[in-house]
Amino acid sequence: MISREPTINSQRAACSALDVGGSMFEVVCSKFQRSFSCHAQRSAFSVGCSLPFLFALAFFLLSSIPAKAQVSREYQLKAVFLYNFAQFTEWPTNALADDKSPIVIGIVGMDPFGGALEQTIRDENVGGHPLVVQHYPRPTDIKPCHILFFTQSENRHVGEILAAVKDKPVLTVCDMDNYLTSGVMIRFVLVNNKVHFRVNVEAARAANISISSKLLRVAEATPPGRTAR
Repeated sequence: MISREPTINSQRAACSALDVGGSMFEVVCSKFQRSFSCHAQRSAFSVGCSLPFLFALAFFLLSSIPAKAQVSREYQLKAVFLYNFAQFTEWPTNALADDKSPIVIGIVGMDPFGGALEQTIRDENVGGHPLVVQHYPRPTDIKPCHILFFTQSENRHVGEILAAVKDKPVLTVCDMDNYLTSGVMIRFVLVNNKVHFRVNVEAARAANISISSKLLRVAEATPPGRTAR
């Protein structure tokens, strides 16, 4: 397996506090070992997460990512999650051709990120592998990738999408949680206006993918073939 789980010291930004009370986020962080405090507009969506997620969320809030007006804060946060999923997932050694091959994040159908995902991963790498985004208009257009995301627009094509990557080391992610998507490895859900995610560990294991225990600690584990209530 190729391990690419980061350590705390290797993160670009490390958060020591995240206060979501009041009218502002207050993030006290160190970036490149320099301490400073900063403010960002409070999101309508919030995430309860472990320290690694706070790193990336702080970096995202602190950076000048020019998200398009129509992109909701929900999908800006989900873009950060996808970036973290790449960091805390292990693929088999044959999933990447060489030490510099990119980790490909594929999006099937409608792209709800509006460029926010590309901005989030710009100039980033995981274990020396750059991250790139590819777009697949239809399930039949799916090409080799490492993470495959699809949204509710593809509800009628879930079976076709999963069949396209069956028995392949592809981390499947969607923002639906129903009986059709029970075989998807990571499913985003909104609970009380907060972004959560549910993980089907058995589906990941069947594809020879290992998800870090650090990621699982902030996820909701779901038995195979079932959706969480």
